[in-house]
Amino acid sequence: MPTVGVTDLNDGDFLLDVREDDEWQAGHAEGALHIPISDFVARYGELTEATPQDGRVHVICRSGGRSAQVTMYLVQQGIDAVNVDGGMQVWAAAGRPVITDAGAPGHVL
Repeated sequence: MPTVGVTDLNDGDFLLDVREDDEWQAGHAEGALHIPISDFVARYGELTEATPQDGRVHVICRSGGRSAQVTMYLVQQGIDAVNVDGGMQVWAAAGRPVITDAGAPGHVL
């Protein structure tokens, strides 16, 4: 499965967060698109509309398990997708910003 580390991500990379609503509300990466894994198939069109043309989708969850499932699905659909190794736990541990919808500092559930 295609995988990248948090340190391999650049500002402006397209990030898809597949965690559930309570996890997202506690804190997320700024600019990420949020589609919970439980709604993913029903909301797939939102992803295809938001994905930059010829862009890569970096899929993230809490630790990498759910995002791996979504990454495999996207790859099977012919989308250039990669799993973010370690998820939001590694994101936060690496000192990357975690914010709430209001822009305040957040945390990873």
